[in-house]
Amino acid sequence: MSRFKVFVYGTLKRNEPNHNWLSDTNNGNSKYLGEGTTLQKYPLIIGTRYNVPFLLDKAGVGNNVIGEIYDIDEKMLSNLDILEDCPNFYERSVIPIKMNTVELDCWTYFIKRFKDELLLKEMLVSYSNKGSHNLPYAERYLRDPSYDFRSEILPEF
Repeated sequence: MSRFKVFVYGTLKRNEPNHNWLSDTNNGNSKYLGEGTTLQKYPLIIGTRYNVPFLLDKAGVGNNVIGEIYDIDEKMLSNLDILEDCPNFYERSVIPIKMNTVELDCWTYFIKRFKDELLLKEMLVSYSNKGSHNLPYAERYLRDPSYDFRSEILPEF
């Protein structure tokens, strides 16, 4: 069975609201490898009324983003695609991530099509749901099911 490395920067990190997706063995197998940092700068923002962290696919803008690297199996990758609505909303790309002195190629979930005004938001180095930004993530069960927050992100919505 194939194995993949994935870089997570938001609610999938340890001690964050969606980490259970990575730790639940029903979703597949994952192993925490360590903290990593993007080699290129990217805008990591918090957006929508639900305070979702997004990594915008605009290399060279923002910060070298700090996140976590996991080694995962195909089943876990497939389930993460479901969580991230990939490829309909998020899209994943392989990018180089630095972990200690090693460079690893990791799958990373990006928003590739986004409204330009999102680049005006505060760009974070690292995400924490309980950060000084005071923008706590709204878990899915707390959200209005009749509201599609993608309208705040996607330009063609």
